[in-house]
Amino acid sequence: MKAAKTIGVLLLGILLLTFTLPSLKYMLFKEYDVVKGECVIDIDSSGRSAEAIFKMLDTDEIFTFADIPKLDAYGKKVPYSCTMTVTKDHKWEIGYKIYDIDTKKLILTSE
Repeated sequence: MKAAKTIGVLLLGILLLTFTLPSLKYMLFKEYDVVKGECVIDIDSSGRSAEAIFKMLDTDEIFTFADIPKLDAYGKKVPYSCTMTVTKDHKWEIGYKIYDIDTKKLILTSE
């Protein structure tokens, strides 16, 4: 019975590594992709901690960040021009830059 538990835990560990290893490789070697386009920012505070959800309007991709951008003067539901830095497989968010959609002036960056 003890051997079956050990084998089960080992198989679970191998399964987890199989799914996370490709993304980990991109993070270790800093192989990032840059996604640019218009975005809308939503704040989700339903759980224990709030998070910012960036919805890219051009590609329908969604990126989530733990830090919430301070856009009180601009508003959160208005479209922005955004630049997202993500891993090559688009599974991990690295950073973001938010620009004014009309003037292309940098408003805020996560870095």
